[in-house]
Amino acid sequence: MTNQPLSPIFVTAERDAAMPLIDLALREDLHDAGDLTCRALIEENETAEVQVTARQGGVLSGGPVAELVFGTLDKRVTWKSSLPDGSPVSPGQAVAIVSGPLRSLLSGERTALNFMTHFSGIATLTNRFVEAVQGTRARILDTRKTHPGYRVLEKYAVRCGGGHNHRIGLFDGCLIKDNHLAAWSAHHPGSTIADAIRQSRERLGPNVPLEVEVDTLEQLADALNGDPDIVLLDNMAPPELLRAVAMRDNAGSQTLLEASGGVTLETVRPIAETGVERISIGGLTHSAVALDLAFDWIS
Repeated sequence: MTNQPLSPIFVTAERDAAMPLIDLALREDLHDAGDLTCRALIEENETAEVQVTARQGGVLSGGPVAELVFGTLDKRVTWKSSLPDGSPVSPGQAVAIVSGPLRSLLSGERTALNFMTHFSGIATLTNRFVEAVQGTRARILDTRKTHPGYRVLEKYAVRCGGGHNHRIGLFDGCLIKDNHLAAWSAHHPGSTIADAIRQSRERLGPNVPLEVEVDTLEQLADALNGDPDIVLLDNMAPPELLRAVAMRDNAGSQTLLEASGGVTLETVRPIAETGVERISIGGLTHSAVALDLAFDWIS
């Protein structure tokens, strides 16, 4: 089924995340009866070749998932990628050639394209944000605002677009948010944000990334006293972000600053120019519009 290596950043974790989704998607479409329209009109021995074509410009992602769809459906189907994931595509450009039993091509078409258009939409939107902050030191990051079950693959799509991944889940990083602080403070009256950071560091050890969310400069000053790895500056406008960067720099702190909250393509450049190192955007994964891709019949 595989005619060339999968994308170099599509590795075991992505494959393992894709397979249950592919199995579920094919069951949704086919159940036990299979493709009734193909049974009615297409003979079993008919074969064909189709081209996956971009209908609009963007950045490609999800080719390996589409390849796995056809490999799961029918191992006689051959998928030949014209472009690796992460490549820019133009309207009318060929993305892949798919050939094999005609029934299988038709039965797998929508499932394969559903994955590819969704992930390519994420990669395309991410790339627009990445390009908007070129020349600054800011990195564009995703968040945990992903579709349940799709997180690993949606974060893969962010990387295809040139973005960076925040923590994958609750298990691989400590992010102390406002609700954590409110719950902790209720049982530790008089304690500071720095105290919460120190307790977290003591319990989790030095190797766990530790980040804390603040929404005022006063809270930032408190947090810097705890020496976290990252401070998330929630919903701060550029003038306030500038003051936050100056406060961190004047304190001689190595803590990274991350802007987040309502970031758009119109506002991301001014935010990046304040000097923050990180900008996290939930919309990369929860609001990306699918990139239009289609099957064009060759023979």
